Parts: sequence; C-alpha cells; structure tokens
Amino acid sequence: MGQANPWVDWKMGKMTRYYRVSLGKGGVYAPDAVAQGWVGTGWMRELDLSGKFPPVWKDFNRDFIPVIMASGEVKNKIGAGLACGMTWTVAKGLSEGDVVLSSNGKGQFYAGKITGDYFYAAGEVLPHRRPIVWFPELVDKKSMSEELARGIGGYGTVQSLDDYGSEIEQILSGNTPEIVVSDKDVENPVSFVLEKHLEDFLVSNWERTELGKNFDIYEEDGEKVGQQFPSDTGPLDILAVSKDRKTLLVVELKRGRVSDVVVGQIQLYMGYVKEELCEPGQEVRGIIIGLDDDRRMQRALAVAQSIEFYRYEVSFKLTRG
Repeated sequence: MGQANPWVDWKMGKMTRYYRVSLGKGGVYAPDAVAQGWVGTGWMRELDLSGKFPPVWKDFNRDFIPVIMASGEVKNKIGAGLACGMTWTVAKGLSEGDVVLSSNGKGQFYAGKITGDYFYAAGEVLPHRRPIVWFPELVDKKSMSEELARGIGGYGTVQSLDDYGSEIEQILSGNTPEIVVSDKDVENPVSFVLEKHLEDFLVSNWERTELGKNFDIYEEDGEKVGQQFPSDTGPLDILAVSKDRKTLLVVELKRGRVSDVVVGQIQLYMGYVKEELCEPGQEVRGIIIGLDDDRRMQRALAVAQSIEFYRYEVSFKLTRG
C-alpha cells in the first residue's frame, strides 16, 4: 500500500478557500514560520489584537485605520485601509482548513492548512499569527500552469487564489493539473488565449498607455499594490491615483463584449473607494475596458458621467522569416 497523502486525507468533504500570504520580502520569514507552524502579518506589531476582530473587515478598518495612521507605519488612508484589510484577512478571515501558499523566494512555495484561531506573538516581527500545518513537500512554480504562475505573483501581503482552487488541489494531491478554458464569458477560445493576460499586460505597460499619462497605479513602499486591490465588494482590477493626487481611478477589465451590468459593478467599487479610501478633496472616477460595448451599456454610461469606456484591440500577426 502506498504512503497516504496528507492533503487528500484532509481534503475529503471540505469547503476550502485558497490564499497566497507573503512572509516578508522574498519570503525571509518563511523558514521560521514553517519550522514553528504559523502564518502571520506585521502591521501594528505592538498591539495585541486578541478579541478585537469583528466578523466584517470593514468594521475592523473603521476602528483601526486611525490607529495605524497615527503610528506612522503607512503614508495615507489607502495604505492604512490595505494594511488593516490584510491584517483582518490573516487573523480573522482565514478559516480552519483554508489553504495558504507562501513563497520561499526561490521559485517555490510552502503550502499548508490553517488549524486554529488568532494568537499574538509579542516581540516578533510578524506577531499577528494563525497556527498552520505545513505540508512536507514544496510546490515548484514550474509545476503550475502559466495562468496560476502569473496569478500567484501578485503584490501585497495577502492574495486570494480561489480562481485557481481546482488546480491547486490537483497539485497538492500529486496530480498534473488539466488546464482548460472554462470562463463562461469567453465565446472564442482563440481570443481568450490572446486576451487572458490583458490585466498583466496593462499593468506592465501602464506608462505607455493613454491612462499612464495622467495616472499611476497605486503603490505602497515601491510595490504596485493597486492591482487586484481588495474591497468589501470584491477586488478592484486596478486602483490608480492621478499624478496630482486629486483623483482615485477604478479600472475594470472585461474580456469580450461589455454589457450594462458592469456599470453597476464598477459603481459598487467606486462607492467603496469614495467611502473608505478618499482623502478630503479627492474624487473618484471609473474606467471600463473591454473589447466592445452594446446599446444598453451606452445608455447606462450616458447617466454615469464619472465613468468612461475604453476599447482594447487584440492583434496577432505572422510574417515570413
């Protein structure tokens, strides 16, 4: 009889969420975390937050954004909201049985499952912790699909990997993942292959786009944390700030034809930014980027003066060598 796989033994019948959690720049604290069986964050490190995490992270942000801003750890309200949200996610949002992947800084990831509630480790660099059982085998980035390998390389301390849950399960179970195009919104798989990296391409080439003339993707300590920026209504594809710092821009990317539904979606994101992130005197604008729009979309935008639509083009060309 073969050796039991601890992932398979535990996984049966379990509803799971998946996260990447950074344990210091370049995974510098990952070896200690793995050896001692914890995962954690380091903002507000002098405060024991036991019993101070409400069920909703928005309430935690309301109470602790002023605290973290007063500490001088962050530069503005956006950074404070991001720090509080990620602290809440690790300390409260992760459920027992959820899967965490953490980089060792060498192209490999430790993987483990959360096993208990928050505890405070006084005097440590990352004191806000959760107990975790780490699996013995490292996950090599080379074993991931191109989609997951790119997705797991996002910015920020915490990143949801729920979109790649099935593949992560297969990797941890020792199986080779089957990569298929399953997005119900994708009508043409060929177009999907060309378009699926739209967000990464836009972020990488931001300065050379029309948007890059007036806006910068939001950064914190030199990291572009404005990509997949978390909110209580779901992640914003891109959060940018104008070069004069007077306008926050929410960018929503959609593959293929865009309908009026996305207008309501981006308005939810913009409402969050206005209520939770804007400094006095700042305004919020929105941009939807898609391959094409329709009449319903045009009608919706006609009464949404703070939202614009941009069309992207996919080009594929062969030339004789």
